[in-house]
Amino acid sequence: MIQSQNSKTLKIGNINLDAPFFQAPLSGYSDYAMRKLAVMQGAPLTFAGVMLAKSAANPKVLRKPIFAPKDDEHPVGAQILGSEPQMMAKAAKGLTDAGYDLIGLNFACPAGKVLRRGRGGYLLNEPDRAIEIFQRVRDAVSCPVTIKLRISYGKGQNSQDNFWEIVTAVSNEGVDALTIHGRSVLQRFRDKADWNILAKIKQELPLTTIIGSGDLFDAQMTADILKETGIDGVVIARGAIGNPWIFRELRAIFEGKDIPAKPTIAEQGKMILKHFELVSQIYKPVKAVRYLRKFLVNYCKLHPERKKTQQCLLTASNKTELLGAIKKWYKVGRV
Repeated sequence: MIQSQNSKTLKIGNINLDAPFFQAPLSGYSDYAMRKLAVMQGAPLTFAGVMLAKSAANPKVLRKPIFAPKDDEHPVGAQILGSEPQMMAKAAKGLTDAGYDLIGLNFACPAGKVLRRGRGGYLLNEPDRAIEIFQRVRDAVSCPVTIKLRISYGKGQNSQDNFWEIVTAVSNEGVDALTIHGRSVLQRFRDKADWNILAKIKQELPLTTIIGSGDLFDAQMTADILKETGIDGVVIARGAIGNPWIFRELRAIFEGKDIPAKPTIAEQGKMILKHFELVSQIYKPVKAVRYLRKFLVNYCKLHPERKKTQQCLLTASNKTELLGAIKKWYKVGRV
């Protein structure tokens, strides 16, 4: 699918997004609460957290409320992690039956425990297996199928050749989009993502929808990268943790409007309260407080008294203490 580098939309298979960005699947983070806030701030598409194919292929697991998408968040995607083509296909079918609108295949994850099991980024070492997984999944579902990759497994010509073998093959077979992170698997998150390589990939595969990933924490910088590289879209990952406002900023840029001012302290507090309210619908009170802490670390980055605020919020051990801390530091809320 050829798209203009200045396009304000993004097409992934039969899904038409009104903006060229979306929220990434983030293991341990992008549950319904995070996805809902992203949609409220302007994200046209979100993904659930990365799921193991073995779990996603289990009907009992998918029947649990925490795994199923809700009616107010479509379109929403699911990304799966695994190494067995048949299991990946079964998982993809189960997830679409559960209500997900598109399937992503993870050939990018650099976590050691994932690589040791031949999953995620390890599949860049096995082009034949990676291509077969795509083929099996594509045949098992009727929704768009995308693939997340990194630019290679490690250094060396063989690693680069494997990458190109995979992306060329799946592009020829009609993959709906390639989401590419501009680092190798072994780099993990060291050094900076290489966006020049993504521009070259788009030039080599002009008919394939190319979506970029890596170090996108600022809305204007993200928009500039999209224009400079000529790729079709970007996916916001770590930059959206504790900062759902990045989506309203991006939307404003692509709609030709001024970037909104950074949220006031009161607006920050209201967002944290809303996030806690949504998390409390998923988890029991004490677990909800603990679970929110990993988001609070990032929320506090916007507060002028970051360290004091963070210390107070992170030491809250129950709902009453957390709401009290939010009221104290953000001047909102109720105890």
